[in-house]
Amino acid sequence: MKKQLSLGFSALVLAAALAGCGSSSGTSAGSSAAPPASSSSGSSSSSSSSSSSGSSAASSSAAELKVASSSAGQILVDSKGMSLYFFTKDVKDSGKSACTGACLALWPVLTTTSATPAVDGVTGTVGTIATPDGKKQVTLNGMPLYYYSKDKAPGDVLGQGVGNVWYLVSPSGEMVKGSANSGY
Repeated sequence: MKKQLSLGFSALVLAAALAGCGSSSGTSAGSSAAPPASSSSGSSSSSSSSSSSGSSAASSSAAELKVASSSAGQILVDSKGMSLYFFTKDVKDSGKSACTGACLALWPVLTTTSATPAVDGVTGTVGTIATPDGKKQVTLNGMPLYYYSKDKAPGDVLGQGVGNVWYLVSPSGEMVKGSANSGY
């Protein structure tokens, strides 16, 4: 009986964390899980809407954004093909992320060392904002970009629609509101 209660409680805590990620405060002392892209310190905001192709994340620390086909249509992915997401609780052009604390463990941020990350096929405006720990989080049209920790391979879109607040990103920087099956 104790085991069933413990398992039920664990499931409830996980569901609450997934649905309620984020807060209205813009800072957190918590650290984020390491996203697939590399990162370093920096704190300036800037924008660019270039369409040049850059070097891979393995040979460069710049985040490379590109477009891929998925079960939800054309979406934004990183240089390794990992899906990227918007958080509806973020405020466009606010310069900060609403995903803080425990939220960052499930939704790691996409970071870069470049003020103008290289893009391929992306038509929205790419920029960066400073994270609380001094890194550069990549933005598209003024909205921060995130990974979903349960997406393990290129083509995974398991974060689509989670809690009705997490959505895939289109190449133009719009939220993809349709449903998705996992995989490309």
